[in-house]
Amino acid sequence: MAGRQVLSSVPLEMLLYLSSVYLAFFFIAEILIVIYKAEVLIYPSDNLAIDLVLLFLLVGIEIFRIYFASKGNLTERTLTMLGSVILLIPSALLVVYFLVWQTYVLRLDVILTGIFLAMQGFELLFSLISMAVFGRHA
Repeated sequence: MAGRQVLSSVPLEMLLYLSSVYLAFFFIAEILIVIYKAEVLIYPSDNLAIDLVLLFLLVGIEIFRIYFASKGNLTERTLTMLGSVILLIPSALLVVYFLVWQTYVLRLDVILTGIFLAMQGFELLFSLISMAVFGRHA
């Protein structure tokens, strides 16, 4: 009986774990930054509510995206990986919102979102490579 070759990507799984840790850090940092902005700057309450709702939406989408990417990678399922890639689109748009379109963008926001977008870019690259490998061996 011949053993089956494992196709799962270890670098992708490590990056997904790092991304989940960074997501928690990003969420806490952005909450603290929003509190700082609300106290120090003139922050319209409607904009504050929108920023907070979009932050929670980003965290929710990212949790599902990381879950689907990890599950798809470990089970070597291309369709599940495709779901995570599709969820990357609204997630990246929300990160760009925090980079460009939120009411006040601090230098710290630029640094945090830049790291976030870079991680998402690498995850996209590794996900596409993994999907190609899974598809070739299906």
